[in-house]
Amino acid sequence: MKTTGNAHVERSVLAWQSDPLKYRSDLIYSQANNHIALVNAYATYARKLKLEISKQLKLFDDLAKNFSDLQLNPTYRTALFESDGPIEEDVLRHFEKEVKDKVKIARLMIVDSKESYDNQLKIQKLKDTIFAVNELLLKAKKNGAFASFIAAKSTPKSLHCLAMRLMEERIAHPEKYVDDEAKPEFEDPNLYHYALFSDNVIAISVVVNSVVKNAEEPWKHVFHIVTDRMNFAATKVWFKMRPIQGGAHIEINAVDNFKFLTPSYAPVLKQLQSANLKKFYFDTRAENATKDLNNMKYRNPKYLSMLNHLRFYLPELYPKLDKILFLDDDVVVQKDLTALWNIDMDGKVNAAVNTCFGSFHRFSAYLNFSHPLIKEKFNPRACAWAFGMNMFDLDAWRRERCTDEYHYWQNLNEDRTLWKLGTLPAGLVTFSSTTKSLDKSWHVLGLGINPSISMEEIDKAAVIHFSGDMKPWLDIAMNNYKHLWTKYVDNEMEFVQMCNFGM
Repeated sequence: MKTTGNAHVERSVLAWQSDPLKYRSDLIYSQANNHIALVNAYATYARKLKLEISKQLKLFDDLAKNFSDLQLNPTYRTALFESDGPIEEDVLRHFEKEVKDKVKIARLMIVDSKESYDNQLKIQKLKDTIFAVNELLLKAKKNGAFASFIAAKSTPKSLHCLAMRLMEERIAHPEKYVDDEAKPEFEDPNLYHYALFSDNVIAISVVVNSVVKNAEEPWKHVFHIVTDRMNFAATKVWFKMRPIQGGAHIEINAVDNFKFLTPSYAPVLKQLQSANLKKFYFDTRAENATKDLNNMKYRNPKYLSMLNHLRFYLPELYPKLDKILFLDDDVVVQKDLTALWNIDMDGKVNAAVNTCFGSFHRFSAYLNFSHPLIKEKFNPRACAWAFGMNMFDLDAWRRERCTDEYHYWQNLNEDRTLWKLGTLPAGLVTFSSTTKSLDKSWHVLGLGINPSISMEEIDKAAVIHFSGDMKPWLDIAMNNYKHLWTKYVDNEMEFVQMCNFGM
């Protein structure tokens, strides 16, 4: 059985991990305990030297009792130290004020006493300084994390410049950018088809360049690019000015051009009309910017954008195709990928690389297993896999009715109780029984978050993925990996030079 002291220490550690207010309350509690020891020391000193015994001894004893009574106060004990729920900040603030008032009185009394315990006083001042610095450190960490979040999610000036230059070119020379006729290759199932959905022109071009330059027969490769309405014209201008090499084919579309995607059909579009969802994703206020940093990433509107969820409609987007390779825009292809089309899918819909190792990246990391439906349907120890490079058998997808499965789960998660963010949890539940595991060398992840991936592992990979916040086109990119991306940037493109990408 745990002693009271050990239990309190263990609870303090858990509180620090789960609730910063609990950690702060424990620090205040510890500060009060330190002053009890200090006051008792002076009481002992007063007894020993018989200095104003009747008066001083009573003052110190009463002050020590006041500290103890404050800690034993039922209101504070129940709300701050014995509750497993979240701490009420008002109660904590009131408790902190009372502690600080009594600390002030204790110090005034101590100043009037002898300096025999001067070392003890210096130790206590040092502890108080450590307490204050610790709070400043926590605040600095929170502000630093917030700054990193803003840097990762904001549009860099260079990207904005590139899009504007491309649009200026389109407006200045409209005759150069007349829409081409649809090519028969776009629907030829005998070719190698890629799906890439992005609003980042330079990232799209890097993915396409890396595929083509490493393909043995580039003329057999077809790229299906979908972007948003804002970047549609800019993307088309880019590939007109810098035609795709090796005879490969490219189809560029805007997500708005797919008329079957309506709020009555696509749950994401319906949910975007919800007042609660709009408030959650778009109602941001400066005073709340860093209040709940752990959940800030969940409030990024891109996680509920149609462009991000378009991957769940591949069979309807490309009805004539039977297989397609889905690529994220933050990947670089390093080898010929055509062998993926020859992999035996065993009747599965999705072929992907598993990401779990030890206890990490399992279903429990992405889904809310306190929800009865999730708990009933899925195994928390099941191994998760990665979006970013996925081979989809579209015939099997249609047979298994996977889009209907996605609609079922996405509709249930309107209140975000099944999972909090993104398309990966939706993919895990949609393809939970229809995913085939690929060898890890096909897809190495983490180049935007993990600085310790070995170059040997990277060199062996067919696709490397800059998953994480430190994307290679950002100033915060990891320098040890950035060159793997920049070598596929088209630096001869005049607008890339003009927009100062700093490659």
